[in-house]
Amino acid sequence: MPRRVRLENKHERDPTDAQWIVCLMGFEPITITIPGLLRGKGRPRFGNGRTFTDAQTQNAEAWIRQCAIDQAGQPVHTDALAIDLDIEVPVPASWSKTKRQQALEGALHAVGRPDVDNCSKLVLDALNGILWRDDAQVCRLAVVRRYATTPRAVLTVRAA
Repeated sequence: MPRRVRLENKHERDPTDAQWIVCLMGFEPITITIPGLLRGKGRPRFGNGRTFTDAQTQNAEAWIRQCAIDQAGQPVHTDALAIDLDIEVPVPASWSKTKRQQALEGALHAVGRPDVDNCSKLVLDALNGILWRDDAQVCRLAVVRRYATTPRAVLTVRAA
């Protein structure tokens, strides 16, 4: 059973507040489904003497955060985590029925853009402060990209 502890904060908080942290003591795995095509995290942009994140990346991170909050709440974990990320991408419409069927059966690997490392960066950065305090807590990350009929990403979080 998870144990709840307070964040270091001067202000008194309600125990049901999202700012409480769940300490890992064998918590149940959390699975989150993110509908739609997952994009890669964009490169930081520079202009007018400042660094900023592009609007598409900000929107994608907001969508991932909203999906996580809707499906799992905000159990901010503090210990080491193991993450499984399954990225399902659509089969190109230009492919023949035979090639499409092979792709859906797993005979063909889903290669191409966006890179799986940029997709994982997007998801990990988006969920800082939502499912974990910082993505530096992730000590095992398994990412799989495969073809499917409906694009989505499935994220599973476990104690490492």
